[in-house]
Amino acid sequence: MTTLNDANIILDTDSYKSSHFLQYPPHTTRLFSYLESRGGKYPATRFFGLQYILKRYLSVRVTADMVDEARDLIEAHGEPFPYDGWMRVVTAHGGRLPLEVRAVPEGTLVPNHNVLMSVTNTDPELPWLVGWFETMLMRVWYPTTVATQSYYLKQIIREALEQTSDRAAEELPFKLHDFGSRGVSSRESAGLGGLAHLTNFMGSDTLEALRTGRNYYGAEVAGFSIPAAEHSTITSWGKEHEVEAYRNLVNTFAKPGAVFAVVSDSYDLKYAINVHWGETLRPLIEASGATLVVRPDSGEPAAMVRLAVRALDAKFGSELNSKGFKVLRHVRVIQGDGIDEESIREILQTVIGDGFSAENVGFGMGGALLQQVNRDTQRFAYKASAGLIDGEYRGIYKDPVTDPGKRSKDGVLDLVMENGRYVTRAYKTFDTDFPGSLMRTVYRDGELLVDETLEEVRGRV
Repeated sequence: MTTLNDANIILDTDSYKSSHFLQYPPHTTRLFSYLESRGGKYPATRFFGLQYILKRYLSVRVTADMVDEARDLIEAHGEPFPYDGWMRVVTAHGGRLPLEVRAVPEGTLVPNHNVLMSVTNTDPELPWLVGWFETMLMRVWYPTTVATQSYYLKQIIREALEQTSDRAAEELPFKLHDFGSRGVSSRESAGLGGLAHLTNFMGSDTLEALRTGRNYYGAEVAGFSIPAAEHSTITSWGKEHEVEAYRNLVNTFAKPGAVFAVVSDSYDLKYAINVHWGETLRPLIEASGATLVVRPDSGEPAAMVRLAVRALDAKFGSELNSKGFKVLRHVRVIQGDGIDEESIREILQTVIGDGFSAENVGFGMGGALLQQVNRDTQRFAYKASAGLIDGEYRGIYKDPVTDPGKRSKDGVLDLVMENGRYVTRAYKTFDTDFPGSLMRTVYRDGELLVDETLEEVRGRV
């Protein structure tokens, strides 16, 4: 059995796409497709991740061997294959895809129902390429949806900090930490989804996100972490030596200005706080100049955070800030189990209701951050909206009677700002220079035209 070439981008499509070159009207020379969020959980979408897809995949040069491999597999699979068309990509274009991609700048927050990206062909003999790469380009839904969810969670935490903290701007970037690497379906998901989160925050335990940021967005170090315990590093000491496990962490990591986290519910969270941390080890922590972050990891999240914050206040004390909320001395709490939008809101309401500043609490979010999203979270769609057929412009759209919400746009689409609002403008011609456009041509004929850094993307966030 022959192993397929992982770099063969021809095969990164849906099977039925291979038959579409035979289905468009005769003398079709141009197609135009667009991407939008048709609604969903959040009212606007933070666009991110296209640059990765263009660099990682669409910059690959198509070879004759790839074409032969794709033909053999696809025809054996039961589909026709546009062999001559793909060989034209190889011979006439040097393997470079004759496509043009325009998009809003990454990091832009765009209200739903607006164009985010458009794709058209630059070779009149190959209009079907626009649809062929729908499958690949549509996957921008994933980093965009993660970035969008992370952004809206940031607004929830920001509001709580601004209400209760004197240090909101300093605290916010590290309040939602990515614990999601083990909960995703692939290494690529960890990298791209993890980096999408880091457009909004600075804390992550997903190392793959740092690699993706460095390789595709020019970020030397995209995010930061701290030393932290897991249950095995505590329980390996044995229950009777739990305090010695904690003492070892204090002696190793508690330096002036340092922050370290310790999961403390391996046996009895309340006892660990009241006795081990609050009595036996308290003098060491107070003298160290470090900040201990206690992590509950079981039980009902809001109740466990309340227990931890109150118990730590009783042992370490707190100070009132200028807004009248208590800030713990020497210690903080991070909740990393069961974190999602609902539990974040509940925890913050509980903490604030008890008179404590939101800065006392951080969140670690795993599968709910990077995995519990899908294409329908923001109802992404990639649709053809215009064509050039027999030399005549033709608007293309669908309008199903059974679901008016799926009515697609028609026209050559662009995004502009009118009276302070984002508006999708539709032209009835391919001959336009897109006046006042908020979109940019980011890719043409196999070449990436815009290569931005993560810091530029964060600047828009």
